[in-house]
Amino acid sequence: MYAVIVTGGKQYRVAQGETLRVEKLVADVDSTVEFDQVLLIGEGESITIGAPLISGAKVAAKIRSHGRADKIRIVKFRRRKHHRKEMGHRQHYTEIEITGITGA
Repeated sequence: MYAVIVTGGKQYRVAQGETLRVEKLVADVDSTVEFDQVLLIGEGESITIGAPLISGAKVAAKIRSHGRADKIRIVKFRRRKHHRKEMGHRQHYTEIEITGITGA
């Protein structure tokens, strides 16, 4: 069984037992969270598609850790203009483990 959920403005295809990194969630490590914005649930040949969401469907997950991703370097450069600007960015993330998928 798999599902497509929305969190942090992005869509993720998840299955039970899977581990993935999502945008930072405000919750403690080892706590559980539920995602109620489920767009699609599939099991074998049967697929349930929401319009836009499936009412009553939830995906439960356990928070494993919080962290910051690798640094991304941003360089703005204009030739012959004595202009060079460097910036860096590290995105915060939350690592979650999917524990269950329930559909209506």
